[in-house]
Amino acid sequence: MKAITEKLKNIKISKTKAALIMGIGAAFVVCVFCLWGRNEEAALEASNMCGDRKLPIYCVETEEKVIALSFDAAWGNEDTKEILDILERQDVKVTFFMTGGWVEAYPEDVKLIYEAGHDLGNHSENHLNMSQLSMAEIEEEIMLVHNRVKDITGYEMCLFRPPYGDYDNDVITGVENCGYYAIQWSIDSLDWKDYGADSIIQKVTCHKNLNNGAIILCHNGAKYTADALEEMIVNLKEQGYTFVKISDLIYRENYRMNVNGQQCPCD
Repeated sequence: MKAITEKLKNIKISKTKAALIMGIGAAFVVCVFCLWGRNEEAALEASNMCGDRKLPIYCVETEEKVIALSFDAAWGNEDTKEILDILERQDVKVTFFMTGGWVEAYPEDVKLIYEAGHDLGNHSENHLNMSQLSMAEIEEEIMLVHNRVKDITGYEMCLFRPPYGDYDNDVITGVENCGYYAIQWSIDSLDWKDYGADSIIQKVTCHKNLNNGAIILCHNGAKYTADALEEMIVNLKEQGYTFVKISDLIYRENYRMNVNGQQCPCD
């Protein structure tokens, strides 16, 4: 009888230990999931990562029928005034991405663009392939233009478009280090190929990527861009699109990137 009693006591103790161990294990699992959830939530607040790649913003997910028109300014300024007049006539605000050389050569045009209410964007100091530069050189390419534009206008730029669309993870990291958002495009007008005004209009207004949140790439200083611009804008308006500046299109926080480079809100 005494032996049976001892066995029953041992069984009770074993059950108690097992329950204690299971309880500790469950608490540990809960803690791990809580911490993972917090870290995941923090990462989703503003993430340019897609897998192991950092991506610039090619377009934006939005339910609004809005698009953004942009101009890279790296060449001459022969058509800048005409482009600005058309944009004013059509009541359209756009984004100009300017190189350091262009800013230095045409400071009065920089002022005109700014005073007209358009975005001022950064297109690097020397229009180099950014992925071939060191981190220090990447940041210098950005900040030289940043400070020059700030001296002229007082404006703190925050949008950067890498020359030739060339980037890698280090480039995006350098852009972020400078307090910028990296911007690409989802529609290339190919105006720089000088195919003619009709080609530009057709390319943009019938493009497969023309949808809400699209970003359109044009250039000032290209041969036919000014000739195509007004008809292109009117056509896009007739399709129901409203033009916004890229600074008003993108999300500043609580976003993630999908595999297509589309910036999506985190709900």
